[in-house]
Amino acid sequence: MKLTAQAKKIRKPTTDISPLFYTRWSPRAMTGESLTREELLPLFEAARWAPSSYNNQPWRFIIATAEQKEKFMDFLGDFNKQWCKNAAALVVVCSANNFTHNGQPAITHSFDTGAAWMSVALEGARRNLVVHGMQGFEYDKVKQTLQIPNNYTIEAMFAIGKFAKKSILPKEMREKEVPSSRKEVNEFVNWDGKFEWQ
Repeated sequence: MKLTAQAKKIRKPTTDISPLFYTRWSPRAMTGESLTREELLPLFEAARWAPSSYNNQPWRFIIATAEQKEKFMDFLGDFNKQWCKNAAALVVVCSANNFTHNGQPAITHSFDTGAAWMSVALEGARRNLVVHGMQGFEYDKVKQTLQIPNNYTIEAMFAIGKFAKKSILPKEMREKEVPSSRKEVNEFVNWDGKFEWQ
């Protein structure tokens, strides 16, 4: 079963782009099987090549597999615990607030880290892996437990796992386990050099 094949059936781009973009989606169903470091490494190699201001590469990924995963499960809200129990890895994403070369504030650190996260997600989808980002966790608990210093921002968490049939999920989640739709381009792009949104 291919993760990307499901998206191809539902999502239709309005102009010609690589399927890499519209066939990536965020399912929750994972098999519970483990992934080796060698299987996970290419996702983070993809992140390595993301663009960033001054090539600062502010992103940091803290990865928990096997016995370490239970500690990260404790960060999650109850809803996310239900499906993340079948993840092979849970990852905390942080970004460095300042530039390495001069210690000055790096205003785009979150923006740049988002590009690295997207690279992970795209490479994961290419390899038929679930890569599902989330904000449903306790940020303060992550900061305290992992002793993350104040010069870093905790951005998000994500789960990685082997794609499974939606029947593995609790009943109330199954109906939402489909590739979601997207806004039309004209809803978020202005061609006249104006800000026109509320």
